[in-house]
Amino acid sequence: MTNDEIRPAVAADVPAVRAVTDAAYEPYVARIGVRPVPMEADHAADVAAGKVFVTGRPVVGLVVVEARPDHLFLDSIAVHPDAHGRGVGRRLLEWVEAHARALGLPEVRLYTNAMMWENQKIYPRFGYEVVERRAEGPYDRLHYRKPLV
Repeated sequence: MTNDEIRPAVAADVPAVRAVTDAAYEPYVARIGVRPVPMEADHAADVAAGKVFVTGRPVVGLVVVEARPDHLFLDSIAVHPDAHGRGVGRRLLEWVEAHARALGLPEVRLYTNAMMWENQKIYPRFGYEVVERRAEGPYDRLHYRKPLV
């Protein structure tokens, strides 16, 4: 990645947000049996609402976050497969935690599909703990949290 900056996405980024999200989540479609929720998101609305932050020129990674009263919810993190192994995901996760702290929020919460077993190895390495497993429609989700002390 040539640019470490993580910046708010703008309307012109919507096609890249869609492309990176689709590329990142496409490998899971066959495994899960349905398209992961981030692939169905209204990316334009999320960008307009200030929930999407991107990195790279061209965009190679992004996060979708939402500040809630007692935590920052990490709705989606996506790294284009061409950028794997370059630390993009690590930088995005670090940014999410810094963003939560800047907002005065005490923790980050997220969930991942139980069939995305790669994530079950990644999140604990960054200090996230599983708090529950819950089926929601066709999705079997592991919910994680990370207190920011």
